[in-house]
Formats: sequence, structure tokens, C-alpha cells
Amino acid sequence: MHGIDRNTITDAVIASFDAAQDGRMKEVLGALVRHLHAFAREVELRPEEWRTGIAFLTRAAAITDAGRNEFVLTSDILGLTSLTDLLQSVPGATERSVLGPFHAEGSPELPVGADLARDNTGERVLVRGRVLDLEGRPVRNATIDFWQTNAEGLYWQQDPSQQSDNLRFRMALADDGVYAFTTVRPAPYTVPYDGPVGALLRAGGRHAWRPAHFHFRVLAQGFAPLTTEVFPDDDRYIDEDAVFGVRASLAVPFVKCDSASEAAKYSLPSPFSRVEFDFRMSAAR
Repeated sequence: MHGIDRNTITDAVIASFDAAQDGRMKEVLGALVRHLHAFAREVELRPEEWRTGIAFLTRAAAITDAGRNEFVLTSDILGLTSLTDLLQSVPGATERSVLGPFHAEGSPELPVGADLARDNTGERVLVRGRVLDLEGRPVRNATIDFWQTNAEGLYWQQDPSQQSDNLRFRMALADDGVYAFTTVRPAPYTVPYDGPVGALLRAGGRHAWRPAHFHFRVLAQGFAPLTTEVFPDDDRYIDEDAVFGVRASLAVPFVKCDSASEAAKYSLPSPFSRVEFDFRMSAAR
């Protein structure tokens, strides 16, 4: 290949993938090349700046292992992870939000109404609602996969004092789509701040905090899997999530409740906090 200059190089790179058998891969790579080259032209990217970017990726690779992925974290703090979720959200359905790095298969099965809090310290919370379709009808045979931090902002994978099944479950729902469980209020926490992403956040004058949240994955046959988060609307970081996962529709009140009958039903102290949230699922595509 010859005759490459600043005006022809982009088309030449895109054309080099013409033999790709996967049409979607060819489309995505072509768009990636166009936008990368447009970015370089817009900022007149210098070789030393390009080398700084490569060094960042090299450090990210060095720190990435089975328990920590600095590339995913980079995507998170640049908003790309959340953007991919937003692009897949369906109007009328519960908005998607980030999966995060602490989801794990094999959560214990709990019945509707179970106590997840057990011996965890912290404010007791009743969480309940329904799983519905876009017309407001209960979704039959739905399953909820749930996980959260403890009151100190730590997941079980981060804290050797926690059991591996702490503050997570899978729950099979009846035909009415109703779910309910008791737990403790989670706490805000920082994303990893000791690697190249932390250095990037500091250089940009940004903090690493995430608001407290519950993680949910909702599954049902015939419906698109839903991965999302639910946030307390009074959290101090609700408007400045380091990974841009908060949606207005996912920020809900933790309502103080002094109902003696509900407290007795769920073996809760009085008063306790109550969170009510209905999930809306879209049909599988």
C-alpha cells in the first residue's frame, strides 16, 4: 500500500477490513476507525500524548486479573458502560444500569419475604414490589438475582469477614410477580482508586465515589433480561456517581415506617425503612 497521507489514511484503514466475513464486525470497526481518526484530527494528537495513552493501557493490563478489570473500570468512569446500557433501554421499561464487577453466579435461593439481613449490622429495610410487563400485567415465573454491599460499603468478595453468600440471593416469584425481602441499607463506596484509573480521576479533579445502591437482575422467559440498580434518593452522591449509573427513575425514597403489623410480619424493629419498586420488563427481541 502506498500513497498514504493524512487525508487518505482513514479510508485506507477502513478498506483493509473489506474481506471481513462478519458484517457487524466490519460496521463496528469501520465506525471505530472513523471516530478514532476524527478524534486525533480534532485535538491534533501529538506522538507523546499518544504514547501516554498507550502507557495508560499498558498499566491497566498489568493490574487486571480475575478479581479486577481496569479496562472495565476505564469504560465505567468514562461513561461508556452506562451509555451502552442506556442505548439498550426500552421506552416504558425499567431503565438499565451497570452490572458492576461483583455479580457472581450461585447465589442461594430464598423465598419471597425472606430475611437477607441476618446478622449484618445496619438500618433494617423492607424492599418489595412487583415484576410487570409494559402493560402493567404481572410477569409469570420471573426470577430476581440480587446483590449489595454491607453497611460499610463492602461486597462479600472484598471482605474476608463476610460469608460468600452474604447479602445476595436468587428468588423465584409466583404468577403474581410479587417480590419482598428484608435487608440492611447499603453504603456508598469508592471504585478502585490505586491504579491508572485512579490517577486519571485525580488528574481530572474527580472523586471515585458511587452512591449506595441495590443490584438487580430480573429474568423471565419471553422477556429481555434486565440488569439495573436502585438507589436511595437522599444519598449524598446521588448526583455525582463516578460511573454515571444513576437514572432519575431508579432513585427512590427510603420511607420511614412505624406499622406494627408490617414490622411483626417481617420480624423488623419499629420504625424501619421501606423501599417499594416495580420492575417493568420488555419482550425479548
